Amino acid sequence: MADTLDPLDESRFSYQSRKDCTVHIAFHRKVVTTLKGREAERFLRRAEGAVPREQQMAKAKATGHFKHGNERQAKPKRGR
Repeated sequence: MADTLDPLDESRFSYQSRKDCTVHIAFHRKVVTTLKGREAERFLRRAEGAVPREQQMAKAKATGHFKHGNERQAKPKRGR
């Protein structure tokens, strides 16, 4: 059985707060979403004082790039 790594333990997501009150969230250094207004404020409050794992979860939830836990595993293919 292979070891599964927790994707939230790695720093896949990053964010940058801008002067124009927007927050750019990146996945592997590529901006995938921009938060504005109340969403940006709420995200910054949640992420500022959080530990790294909680920050990764907040960024993942804000972008929608995270597993929900209900995905099925692919069935192994039979050789022909």
